[in-house]
Amino acid sequence: MKQRLQQIRMAWGQLKEIDPKAPAMIAAGALAGLLIGALLGLLVNEWVAIPVALLFAFMGAMMVFNRRLQKAQFSAIEGHPGAAAAVLQQMRGQWFVSPAVAVNAKQDLVHRVVGRCGIVLVAEGSSPQRVKALLAKEKKRIGRVAGEVPVHTVLVGDGRGDTVTLNKLQFTMNKFNRELSKTEVPKLERRLKPLDRTAPIPQGIDPNMARRPRPKPR
Repeated sequence: MKQRLQQIRMAWGQLKEIDPKAPAMIAAGALAGLLIGALLGLLVNEWVAIPVALLFAFMGAMMVFNRRLQKAQFSAIEGHPGAAAAVLQQMRGQWFVSPAVAVNAKQDLVHRVVGRCGIVLVAEGSSPQRVKALLAKEKKRIGRVAGEVPVHTVLVGDGRGDTVTLNKLQFTMNKFNRELSKTEVPKLERRLKPLDRTAPIPQGIDPNMARRPRPKPR
């Protein structure tokens, strides 16, 4: 519990530096929760109105805090090589993320994700056309081993055309239909592991950056 409080305190300090509007937005969330909780509590009994209001105020504040923190985290790493991998590695659920399974000289990257939906190849880079070529090449290579398992592709970019912005990447991943059972997912991951190359994520991005937003230089 003490460690958790320290993490929240550290995240709060960093969030205030990156997002000056965060305290006001969190206070507004707490106020909205307080009012909703008070109204709901009064419908039951006036004696429970205060504890229910306080509980909803806390929930409202934490919801806004988490949302603003996630936005700040994405803003801190956006544009860096490997940013998509950092976001993918934060996903909850049965996901196996293999960063940078394909890399070219321009630091375009393709990451492989194995989950209940099958295989997802997530590409990122400065040139969509060049990245698409790298993505197609990796999809063809994976297809030789994947067999009947679905292979999906996602192109991370500015949201124009068929690209997905960094802040919508997790949502996009969770939209894919479930095709595999929980026991089939780790088996598929083990089958694909021999394909992995020793291609590290280029220097300049720490996958853990997505968990600790850094203040922008002034």
